[in-house]
Amino acid sequence: MKLLVVEDQAKTLQAIQQGLEESQFEVDVAYDGLIAKRLALKNNYAAIITDLILPGLNGYELCRQLRAEGLTTPILMLTALGETDDKIMGFDAGADQFLTKPFQFGELLARVRSLTKRGTLVSMTAQTLRYGGVELNLDAKTVTREGQPITHTAREFALLEFLMRNQGRVLSKPTIAEHVWDINFDTGTNVVEVYINYLRKKIDRDFPTKLIHTQFGMGYTFREE
Repeated sequence: MKLLVVEDQAKTLQAIQQGLEESQFEVDVAYDGLIAKRLALKNNYAAIITDLILPGLNGYELCRQLRAEGLTTPILMLTALGETDDKIMGFDAGADQFLTKPFQFGELLARVRSLTKRGTLVSMTAQTLRYGGVELNLDAKTVTREGQPITHTAREFALLEFLMRNQGRVLSKPTIAEHVWDINFDTGTNVVEVYINYLRKKIDRDFPTKLIHTQFGMGYTFREE
């Protein structure tokens, strides 16, 4: 299984590369965002691991440009920044996961294995989810409600898919974070609330029947009133 690691700090890059190769991954490396973009579009990688601060293109812009090219390869972003706004920017740019420095290699390896496994499963899935007038096409990545197109980001799409697949269940914030972002839930972040509000504005605001509901003290549920 082949990975691309993008990091401009030589010692960090060498340590990550060595650890991944010892874990039976094949690894390509890049020291700046421009080279990483060329490699990512040329080769077929199971996942991309990229630092945020890079010469050429930073991690945000690298993710954004790769997604604009139609690349769906899972992306893990490494960053010394742990603020909610920084993570939201990364998710909106197309990153699948964040890992805050400093980190243990075992944690990085677990994230990579999760991403590569999920990518394999998703590629085998082809179906349309429908509920309450909402139609979510997993192949075309489109969302409509009552036939009206709903614009969305990749992360909003993933959150909506998880809510729809668990229609009627009350989902806690840690559960949503684990399944949509594949992260251990940090009680100091409000990423889940932020994205629930994004979805509400798009899915519920202009329609009389509300689908996304808050169960105070427990989480969120997707159901018709």
